[in-house]
Amino acid sequence: MTKRWQVRPPNSNWGQFGDDDQIGRLNLITPECRKKAIKEAIEGLAFCLSIPLDLPGGNKLVESRHPPLRTPARKRGGPVVNYPYCCENPAWNDIVCDDAVTIYMQYSTQWDALSHIGYEFDADGDGVAEVVYYNGYRGGQDIVGPDAPGGAGARKLGIENMAETCVQGRGVMVDLHERLGMERKFVGYDDLMRIMEEDQIELETGDMLCLHTGWVKAVVDRKDSLDSQLLHGSCSVLDGTDERLLKWIDASGLSVIIADNLAVEGVQTGGPDGDQNFAALPLHRRCIAELGIHLGELWNLTPLNTWLKQNGRYRFLLTAPPLRVPGSFGSPVTPVATV
Repeated sequence: MTKRWQVRPPNSNWGQFGDDDQIGRLNLITPECRKKAIKEAIEGLAFCLSIPLDLPGGNKLVESRHPPLRTPARKRGGPVVNYPYCCENPAWNDIVCDDAVTIYMQYSTQWDALSHIGYEFDADGDGVAEVVYYNGYRGGQDIVGPDAPGGAGARKLGIENMAETCVQGRGVMVDLHERLGMERKFVGYDDLMRIMEEDQIELETGDMLCLHTGWVKAVVDRKDSLDSQLLHGSCSVLDGTDERLLKWIDASGLSVIIADNLAVEGVQTGGPDGDQNFAALPLHRRCIAELGIHLGELWNLTPLNTWLKQNGRYRFLLTAPPLRVPGSFGSPVTPVATV
């Protein structure tokens, strides 16, 4: 093979940004896009778009993800808290504190790396499907498990590739919550286009689409009394089975999609036409694996959305690089919006 694939998925853009590309649609955030974004920083006001890393709390949201475990670093058999540096050198009079964190990279406000989602597809054209990720990178070769030398991780498509782009551009806010409220609704092409048209929202190539549903605010407000209905049955989610929506995402030129909920889209419990083999997260598959569109989840968008509404705006400067952790499948992020 002269490249990783002989046949690419019919809805994919593999190769569009080069055979070895690892950042996908972030290629669309050009210097010109950043200059447009900077013009949105009119008032000089900044908004933190993350929730605390120990929220949403517990593991009711995703069973396999747990809150951060923070412990003090240790030196000379004791914790490095109010640690006197004179223990190192009698002449030193400094006091120091140091700690460590065990963290699930996609527990709280996060980015999904392009190595986060793959699927089985016959990219060789030999009649046998293999595990593939964006741009034809392979499971077992480029994305490897714990038995591989060096341990599990993304040898390609790791989150560090996203971090190296700096992830700075123009954010565009779409307020689903104002129209649809707190009820669970799978939002397809028609609803999204209607809301954007009514709010006179225009999306340009390279823009970062942000969807405000109100979910994070509700979860943070009720963090001590969370239940399954709130966590899994409230607020708007995109409908990943709506092919018109998926085609619009591709054609729109957006660079990333961000939401203040879990997963951006709703989990599918049944296949189309009764299909017994289907994607639980079809929008993830199309965006991450086929189009190279990173997804941001669990962002704190309500304060920013409120300010934008009050001031008749929907665009802002967004700066949101993930942690530069080589090989990771995702990362916490503390995004900053400037208006």
